[in-house]
Amino acid sequence: MILLFIILMLLVFGKLLFLAFRATWGIAKILLTFILLPAVIVVMALGGLITFAIPILIIIGIITVLCSICGK
Repeated sequence: MILLFIILMLLVFGKLLFLAFRATWGIAKILLTFILLPAVIVVMALGGLITFAIPILIIIGIITVLCSICGK
């Protein structure tokens, strides 16, 4: 009986742990995409690193266009 309880408990909490990792990854992607990346680009531009900021923006733009064409 105890063995069955332990197995079921591991299954339930294992699924909850997997769900937590998926949710955390989703939140991290949103934060990086919409908050951190634009802030880094703006700080680079304000700090005089516009020669590095523009190629980064071009690369990100190309990746975005390619991903939208592929349907990802």
